[in-house]
Amino acid sequence: MSKRKRSPSTDKKLKDGRGQGLGIEYKPWVKIQDVPSLGRATRLKGIKIPRQFEFLSDLERNYFYLLEFSDRVFDIREQYPLLPIEETIVIADELGIKHPTDPKTGEPIVMTTDFLVTISNNQQHQYLARTLKYKDELMNERILEKFEIERVYWERQDINWGIVTELEIPKAMAHNIAFFHGYSDLSVLEGFGDLTAYDIEDMSVYFISKLLTQDHTVKQIAKEFEKDFGMVVGCGLSLFKYLIATKAIEVDILEKLEVNQIQQIKTVRKDYSDKVRVI
Repeated sequence: MSKRKRSPSTDKKLKDGRGQGLGIEYKPWVKIQDVPSLGRATRLKGIKIPRQFEFLSDLERNYFYLLEFSDRVFDIREQYPLLPIEETIVIADELGIKHPTDPKTGEPIVMTTDFLVTISNNQQHQYLARTLKYKDELMNERILEKFEIERVYWERQDINWGIVTELEIPKAMAHNIAFFHGYSDLSVLEGFGDLTAYDIEDMSVYFISKLLTQDHTVKQIAKEFEKDFGMVVGCGLSLFKYLIATKAIEVDILEKLEVNQIQQIKTVRKDYSDKVRVI
């Protein structure tokens, strides 16, 4: 197929760097402002990759939480474009499927995959392409047709592609990660801005040692911490979230975290466990 003349919209996105770059430099092909009618769209600042991420549904946001918390994941690129557009047009023709088009102009539009994920597999990087969709929507024939174009595109790129529904995303886990997401950097939170790394370490060791006694709820320990260190209300829970977000402590995040209960600690990271042991 001869190369098509690109649409002004596609040209502008390419010039803006959309769909290009890695890590913090990546820019999603579709941003929230491009689809203003979506009511469940969300923006989040990443921790592992500290840039703004754009999600077009709660399902995408919840899946992102799981990806970012995984130690195997190195990079996450959302709303990833299937370029060049000629490839998906050819695939659609071969499959006898109508290619997605702009409803106003009728011209073919660039298709996207919700996530292109870089993971570590046997000390090598591997790419996974994942599309998010609620299970009930998989009954829609047109959606399945578009997914077939997507599947063949990634198959020809020799990249593993799959569909993720809400059934594959543990609700409690997503809820828990949302609870402590954004607490990996205490310096930006009220009460911690003027503290040194040594101060944070001392506070962390104190808090972990209290958690390990397993005779007080998280909220009780948080209040005791605030009193002992002269911190403002709220700092105790912030520190608890920080310890989980930075994986200083490991808890069962498949069970909903309850600050009004005693928290079982599965493991303590070695740099802290050695210090806690000598208290």
